[in-house]
Amino acid sequence: MSTVHDIAALLPEPAELRAYLSALAVLEGAIADDPQYCYYTFDATWSPGEGAALMENGSGDDFSVLFTATGVLIRGFDHESAMSPYGTDDERVWPGVIDDVPAALRSLLHEPAFRDEGIDAPRVTACLWRETGDTAWRTGSDIGFPPSSEDPDGSGFLFHLLADRSPEAVQAHFEDYYERAVPLEAVRHLLAGQPLTPSVAAVLNPAALSDNALLRRIAVHPEAASYLARDGEFDLSRTDPTEPIALPNGLPVKPVAGCNAGGTHYLCGPAVPGSTRPVLYTDSEGQASLIAESLAEFLTLTITLPSWHDALAGFRAPDLNADYRDDHPDHPVVRDRLLATLRLPSATEQEVLDRLLTTAARTVPDGFLPHVPDDKDSAFQPMLEPLAE
Repeated sequence: MSTVHDIAALLPEPAELRAYLSALAVLEGAIADDPQYCYYTFDATWSPGEGAALMENGSGDDFSVLFTATGVLIRGFDHESAMSPYGTDDERVWPGVIDDVPAALRSLLHEPAFRDEGIDAPRVTACLWRETGDTAWRTGSDIGFPPSSEDPDGSGFLFHLLADRSPEAVQAHFEDYYERAVPLEAVRHLLAGQPLTPSVAAVLNPAALSDNALLRRIAVHPEAASYLARDGEFDLSRTDPTEPIALPNGLPVKPVAGCNAGGTHYLCGPAVPGSTRPVLYTDSEGQASLIAESLAEFLTLTITLPSWHDALAGFRAPDLNADYRDDHPDHPVVRDRLLATLRLPSATEQEVLDRLLTTAARTVPDGFLPHVPDDKDSAFQPMLEPLAE
């Protein structure tokens, strides 16, 4: 028989558990085709001073792990458990499950999100907790478990990825649920606390970050389309460049967006379903630069660092993006919301800047500096300039 007592012995320290659950949510968000159907999510701003890791399987089973200044409360609900309030005559929580929860954490059980309309009891069959400063996870000390079940409170089923946090167990879970391969190295990378980079996101779900998938996603999200057309200078309705261009390396180019200053964004290379292509930008002054290795990388750049043009002109931190932040103090919130909407990996300003400069440096040597066809003297000039003094 597996119960919360067994789970309590297998849980790590609260800080480690929080980091693991946050990474688990990032991992599934990258794997899933539609994030709204993810099992695992993490809300760092559940309420002031609290973070919440949540699991919901869509079949009536769920758990929450609430991290607060006073401690951590884990609440699980297995809808088929004989210990469910719905399975008792008086619709009450099974005796002993929450009786010992300390006063400092007890109010967390009464969150509206953990109660169902029409029943005056928390939705809980398994409960664990650990007060700040305590040295062990606690459970109800006097629970009379039904003897006829191997998993009477659902804890073995609900918390299996909390008990076995190995990359192999996580990989097996998601491969079973999504019915496709999940690269073990990518799982290890994220569970080790490393960031979700574009390359890791691409191997976890290549189709989600393909050019066509991103363009479709922008088109159906008005806020994303509006921000990109305005602040991102990536307007999908502007696909007619001033003049045709060609590349020395012979790759075909396709205009996909423009800006109100007359610039144009091109995808370079043959269109292959589910693929990505480098992004080239030309301005109205006869300058051009390769700016990203993929559309996903460019969107992350322009959402994270709207003043990326200034970087090509030689400006660097702390001045870079400072004026934009002054004019748009809510940018961090908008940035995070748009990245999540478009399912793009988050990145720091320095990370996207470094990627931009590395990619821009390839423009001339790798044959990405365009010219107008049939006009040998019509080559554009590189946008990338030396550091400004």
